[in-house]
Amino acid sequence: VQLVESGGGLVQPGGSLRLSCAASGFTFSSYAMSWYRQAPGKDRELIATIDTAGGRTHYADSMKGRFTISRDNAKNTVYLQMNSLKPEDTAVYYCYARISSLSRQFDYWGQGTQVTVSS
Repeated sequence: VQLVESGGGLVQPGGSLRLSCAASGFTFSSYAMSWYRQAPGKDRELIATIDTAGGRTHYADSMKGRFTISRDNAKNTVYLQMNSLKPEDTAVYYCYARISSLSRQFDYWGQGTQVTVSS
């Protein structure tokens, strides 16, 4: 299983970024996918989760309104569109999947992509 995030970078306050997470090594369309983030000195926090077909999404209350999670099962990719970015959105953003194998569940994380919101 491999999860590879991309799309992070430096953006000015009020700007937008679209993160991508390319998945491989498992049947992508069979698993829900999530985005998390971790700011310096803080715990990792959930941003959003999307179901297998992309029809249902869940957002952490603090993330509603500015973040949109989506997926393309044909490309084995999950996205996070981030708008109206604020300095407090500065964090490392991670892709996450819980994969079932041999009656057990395993948690997989990408390496993360840095997002810095600053003028």
